[in-house]
Amino acid sequence: MKTFTSSLFFFFLSSFIFSQQPATNAELIQKGLLNKKQMEKSSLVKHVPFKNIGPTVMSGRVVDVDVNPENTTEFYVGYASGGLWHTVNNGTTFEPVLDVAETINVGDIAVDWKNNIIWVGTGENNSSRSSYAGIGILKSTDNGKTWKNVGLLDSHHIGRIVINPNNPDEVVVGVTGHLYSSNQERGVYKTTDGGATWKKTLFINDRTGIIDLAYAPGNFSIMYAAAWDKDRKAWNFEGNGLGSGIYKSIDAGTTWNKISIEGSGFPTGEGVGRIGLAVFDENTVYAVHDNQYRRKENETKKSGLGLTKEDFKTMSSEAFLKLENKKLNAFLKTNGFQEKYRADNVKQLVRSGTVKPIDLAKYLENANAMLFDTPVIGAEVYRTNDGGKSWAKTHKDYIDDLFYSYGYYFAQIQVSPTNKDHIYISGVPILKSKDAGKTFTNINGKNVHADHHSLWINSKNPMHLINGNDGGVNISYDDGEHWIKANQPSVGQFYAINIDHEKPYNVYGGLQDNGVWVGAHNAKEDDSWHQSGHYPWESIMGGDGMQVQIDDRDANIVYTGFQFGNYFRIDRAKNKQTYIQPKHELGESPYRFNWQTPILLSPHNQDILYLGGNKLMRSMNQGDDWTAISNDLTNGGKKGNVAYGTLTTIAESIFQFGLIYTGSDDGLVYITKNSGGSWSKISDSFPKDLWVSRVIASSHKKERVYVTLNGYRWDDFKPYVYLSENYGQSWKNIGSSLPVSAINVIKEDPKNENVVYIGTDNGAYVSLDKGASWQAFSNGLPNVAVHDIVIQPEANDLLLGTHGRSIYKTNIEAVQLLDNKVMNKGLYVFDVPAMQWSDRWGVSWSKWSTPYKPTTTIKFYSGKSGDFSIKITTEEGKILQKFSTKADKGLNYAEYDLTITEKGKNILEKEFPDEEVSKRKNGKYYLPTGRYSIEISDGKQTEKALWEIK
Repeated sequence: MKTFTSSLFFFFLSSFIFSQQPATNAELIQKGLLNKKQMEKSSLVKHVPFKNIGPTVMSGRVVDVDVNPENTTEFYVGYASGGLWHTVNNGTTFEPVLDVAETINVGDIAVDWKNNIIWVGTGENNSSRSSYAGIGILKSTDNGKTWKNVGLLDSHHIGRIVINPNNPDEVVVGVTGHLYSSNQERGVYKTTDGGATWKKTLFINDRTGIIDLAYAPGNFSIMYAAAWDKDRKAWNFEGNGLGSGIYKSIDAGTTWNKISIEGSGFPTGEGVGRIGLAVFDENTVYAVHDNQYRRKENETKKSGLGLTKEDFKTMSSEAFLKLENKKLNAFLKTNGFQEKYRADNVKQLVRSGTVKPIDLAKYLENANAMLFDTPVIGAEVYRTNDGGKSWAKTHKDYIDDLFYSYGYYFAQIQVSPTNKDHIYISGVPILKSKDAGKTFTNINGKNVHADHHSLWINSKNPMHLINGNDGGVNISYDDGEHWIKANQPSVGQFYAINIDHEKPYNVYGGLQDNGVWVGAHNAKEDDSWHQSGHYPWESIMGGDGMQVQIDDRDANIVYTGFQFGNYFRIDRAKNKQTYIQPKHELGESPYRFNWQTPILLSPHNQDILYLGGNKLMRSMNQGDDWTAISNDLTNGGKKGNVAYGTLTTIAESIFQFGLIYTGSDDGLVYITKNSGGSWSKISDSFPKDLWVSRVIASSHKKERVYVTLNGYRWDDFKPYVYLSENYGQSWKNIGSSLPVSAINVIKEDPKNENVVYIGTDNGAYVSLDKGASWQAFSNGLPNVAVHDIVIQPEANDLLLGTHGRSIYKTNIEAVQLLDNKVMNKGLYVFDVPAMQWSDRWGVSWSKWSTPYKPTTTIKFYSGKSGDFSIKITTEEGKILQKFSTKADKGLNYAEYDLTITEKGKNILEKEFPDEEVSKRKNGKYYLPTGRYSIEISDGKQTEKALWEIK
């Protein structure tokens, strides 16, 4: 019996272990990247042009800045998921230089300015919930025109790269390693042949990586490394452990010794978190430490003299009933308890035994509160004056309100190259000290975003600083007293986007740490707004911007919010916000809300709003009142400091009110056909424990539903895409031919049921046959994470909300028409929209300005590659203009500038004697109003389309 019990235990343990999705190996990822390249070459939609429409002013998360020491107006900026950007005019303009690479996810950059060699460690190192993995080390020897992957393919996330200033082939890399899984390729790696080969010189264990490296100026042999032991899961983040510590090398990173040991003065043990390093010289080193040991109870801050939720955790019912009503009401009102919960009736609930005092604390608790309320020691600064033999903390008091309890996101420190007592530490604000860390002052200017990740100090002028943060780049010339903002790149990190039906229509979106913004889809995205002072996009919500729903009866009514389900109903016309987050009943377990809590306005009634916690909530009156229409639709959550066991996606069928689907972060999909009267789980055949990134109820067939799963939080990047034609009773895998990349979103085309769009962590795709095969988008679109997809049905515009490069737009009318009938013809010319003639064509208001040049796009499908002639003719077939173009199999786009030849001008004037076609100021003749024909031919087949200029 004893043997049987042991065997049974092993069976269940094995089942648990192997039910989890394994991390995708580097070989499979490389095959996926090759597959993507091949798909791009053969794609029928490779010429579909995407245009970035911004916005830019709020920017996105910067991870590193590298400045030319001989010309400080030239520098590179690495954005976490937005690529590498180069400026030669002090941030006035930037150009992207990593877009031709296989990823634009950046962890660290290093530039050999003498030889113009750029090194990029791919994969962000800040370990946030959207820190995307990389593919190793990329190297460019031609200023970013081309890139070569030189190794460390399974590293995923890179902490730091340092180059020997006297030998550019000698490079040392700190590898942070996988974010959500253990792996061996982490630690310190060194190359002495420019990346041709690598040697692992420091390895601690399979969950500890290197987050920072720094060497002594003037002596590359003296080097320090910060090791970081962490374990991130979807439900918990442990950002500290025994593996964390400081190591030293005296042979340029070839061998290492741990120097943060017992008796050294630097913390040791389980509570050691992320460490940042700054080296002034061989002996003087600073370390900023995210100390995760708990504060002593009597040292924990307590705000004010009133009640706190902690008081109720140990309070007896008798003591509760003796509380003054005034004091209790102050607590209830201040903490947002519903109106029905006031002192008298709460005391009655306690007297009756319905609730206990501890329930008041539980009422307020959620994952966000747990994250911020944890009383850890937090930020500390240490200094050694003897090369790491001994360390001393530089300050007596706590450095509060710098890291809060998420120092894993920061832990950066810099020391002035000219004064070893001048240091800077980065967290939510950026602080400086002029007395070696004894005291600090805040230099976070009014135009400087919070959450800082990089700071460069000019060695020739230490008053000159360049700072990188969650809101882009700031430059100071007076040591942080004043700042210039340099946010020209379009690098917004969108979680979600949406559109309205105004003329012109507006685009809405929620961004990482940059709130919610709205702007016209055709808003001009350049620096002309500096003249008026009015940026064309408007901020309507702060925090981490989340999903947006717009009332289609009145676009002034907008539902949106920030992380963990904090949603509002906004009346933009009245400048009014109403908080609408559902609250559980006192005594019940708190609702669990995902970081990206899903919301949905019912397509049947725009007063009806759905919101997903761990239950599905429904409001019949625009969010004023809520009813749970389900039980828990998850596996019940897991113990941890991150909300888990939450709904992530909601869909309601346009065919039937109350036909609703939900998906959760732990892999469950449910359906109700009766508005929540009963629910059925329809996900049992799916891989387990994966994030349901999207469920879509078809707008073409009532029984049809699409589901995508995302394994990012297991480091599982395989594509999971499913289609059901029977309400989820059975599923077909339609994602197996997609390249390896986690799936974030699926969108069904509203006009062609066979057309389906996919957004992944590395680009976007379309299927023309309901997922039987896929075509890659690539024209104008870098390898960026696509988080959301929306279609504006009147304009036939497809919009991609990316997490790193803001929003892209393209017109998909030709894609929607690309059916078997069109493709079987071999050559097909799509209708060209009529144009309005303008006397501005070819004219400028001043000889110093550029004449306005009109253009239209001629779209055609070709069944083969080759050379094609394009003729613009009268309706009778007389040629007014002709030119040639090369075409590939698939959709092709030819730009036509509306000019005609001198001969064409004469033809028109002869055909219409009363019509004079005058030469414009730019010396060109343009088509007058009239009806014309566009004729395309490959020499064997000719097709035409009529076109009108009004």
